[in-house]
Amino acid sequence: MLLLTWSNTAAAQEPKEHSELDATVVAPFRAVRADTATRTRTSQSRISQSRTFLVRLDYPDGGRTHAVRWTLTLSGPGPQGAVLRRWSGSEQLGAVGVSLALPWDGRADADARERRVLVPDGLYQLRLLAVADAGTPQEAQVEQQWHIQVQRGASTAPRVPAFQAGLQQLSSLEGQPGYRIVYANLHSQTRHSDGGAALDACRGAQEPQTAPYGPIDAYRYAQQHGLDALLTSEHNHMYDGSDGTNALANPAEAKALYQTGLAEAAAYTAAHPGFLALYGMEWGVINKGGHLNIVNSEQLLGWERNASGELLADLETPKGDYAGLYALMRERGWIGQFNHPASAGQFLVNGQPLGYTPDGDAAMMLCEVVNTSAFSTNDQETETRRSNYEAACNRALAAGYHVAFSSNQDNHCANWGAAYGNRTAVLVASPTASMPVSRDSFLAALRARRVFATMDKHAQLLFTANGKLMGERFENSGPLHLVISFSNSAGRQAAAVAIFHGVPGSNGSVTQVSDQAEVTLTPAPGPHFFYARLTQDDGNVVWSAPVWVNQLP
Repeated sequence: MLLLTWSNTAAAQEPKEHSELDATVVAPFRAVRADTATRTRTSQSRISQSRTFLVRLDYPDGGRTHAVRWTLTLSGPGPQGAVLRRWSGSEQLGAVGVSLALPWDGRADADARERRVLVPDGLYQLRLLAVADAGTPQEAQVEQQWHIQVQRGASTAPRVPAFQAGLQQLSSLEGQPGYRIVYANLHSQTRHSDGGAALDACRGAQEPQTAPYGPIDAYRYAQQHGLDALLTSEHNHMYDGSDGTNALANPAEAKALYQTGLAEAAAYTAAHPGFLALYGMEWGVINKGGHLNIVNSEQLLGWERNASGELLADLETPKGDYAGLYALMRERGWIGQFNHPASAGQFLVNGQPLGYTPDGDAAMMLCEVVNTSAFSTNDQETETRRSNYEAACNRALAAGYHVAFSSNQDNHCANWGAAYGNRTAVLVASPTASMPVSRDSFLAALRARRVFATMDKHAQLLFTANGKLMGERFENSGPLHLVISFSNSAGRQAAAVAIFHGVPGSNGSVTQVSDQAEVTLTPAPGPHFFYARLTQDDGNVVWSAPVWVNQLP
């Protein structure tokens, strides 16, 4: 009885899983056009530039209040542009979040003795940094980066080679087999953990195993809404029916529930050719941890024990031990994804955030670069709360991880894949477009990093280096020809492109080396990675997987 009382007290003191700082900025990529009458009274240059940025701050933490300092900067044009405008403040965040409207008049800051001038045409970067008060975890810091375009004159859109627009089936590349693009959402929850609430009743994370909708409902919904694949990734420590530790939990029931999810995914896939149902787990905690998805484990991993000391999982994996987890994943052939990674305080190895290990490099295939709001109830693909993790993913790449970018929704409400049009697009080897995609061929494509992350489900993007497809690792001698190819079946065009470069294992910076869709360069001897980012004319962004090049002397 004493042990039972202690366990319940300890569980009550643990922070809730989603007690975390959330900060996003909504920035219209282009200014909203005024009506004809307004244009006759207002300068065209002002209409084509001014807009309002919306900063949203939230820190759900059991009713406790946190002070959050925030700064929004506008810099540019171009990647090395100076900071032109700055907005900042401090907000007290309690049970209700805060939304801040920040008008921008299209002008750059200037010395007080001089008039403020309109910024020239170009691509500008918005950077939001929000930091919670002392006493919160180190990861209670959020960085967001998005781009906006200023365009008064004629369009200067880059020329981007296109492959056959609108086709799902790609032709063979350099003698390789044909590939089918599978548009997936690889991050979501159901009633097996803290998801699955009806849209009219969803107010955030659910009490585990209390919502009405489970994996079968999620797969059916996703298929009906046009997805090709869905991963339901349940929190590994909630199979005891608790967000803390349930001292009365039955280990057999927890393990059986995980096996039920695996069986339901396999059965749904078999009964619905053309759709791939996947079931896995989201391992770890946010506070002093970091979430990662394990896509293909046949066993439930965990660290919690009931009052009798029984492990509430199949295999014990100590909480927060990422190096140990990576070793196990590598040994078992399990595939991982860094979920909504923070640049500080998460995935610690030897005290280093996103710390590198060879085991982790072998196990981790993906890094989420974009996530829509986990608690969105939007089912029209118009959610505006979206988070960008490119800076953290770049940190992983510079540490030496071979990860491709992914784009998911982390759905906790019953809108699997419908909150926005973003997808993780996977190029799966397929002789014909009509051949169903198997679980094995999908996992093989993830292992090969044949992936692009897109905010638009209609986008198609390829990135090649001397004909080698994104995701590949190869040796090179002499010049390196990098090419971005893009099309969009809904008619969207490219507004800007960028090719980035970094050195794996250097823990250094990742920098832009070109703003054109094709460039030829000769890297210095040694290892390198390159990836492409394309911004559409509606502001939606598409990221390629990197290519990794070992340049010979």
